[in-house]
Amino acid sequence: MNLDIERRKNSGKTIDVDTYRRLCRARRFIDQSYQEPIGLDQMSSEACISRYHFLRLFRRAFKRTPHQYLTERRIERAKELLSTSGLTVTDVCFEVGFESLGSFSSLFHKHVGHPPIAYRALVYERRRTPETEIPSCFLVMYRVAESLAAKD
Repeated sequence: MNLDIERRKNSGKTIDVDTYRRLCRARRFIDQSYQEPIGLDQMSSEACISRYHFLRLFRRAFKRTPHQYLTERRIERAKELLSTSGLTVTDVCFEVGFESLGSFSSLFHKHVGHPPIAYRALVYERRRTPETEIPSCFLVMYRVAESLAAKD
């Protein structure tokens, strides 16, 4: 097996293969259950590790806490729903597992850089205006603008 998989190094400490697999099982559990109200106890029991030891090991293995990972997963799914569905922001909030619209909006803004409603408007605007537009400098340079004006 690859040494990178066998041992995850962080400041001289290693995580053995069995523990890493259990952490991955807990991460899969988060990926599959992000829309539910899951806590550290449920995540750590999925890995069969005590909650505080699980917290330290998860952070060492994945460079973020389980709660940070869960929040990122929920925000990513919210971005998908906001850009592809007709759900309201409130519906999206509850669909991805947040229990408060205020905390959802502030976390979304913190992670994405825009509030949910502004993100949705930005996505729709990008779809409406194709990115394949030709810059006006090229039109002038190749005299396309002049030929278009001559046709009118």
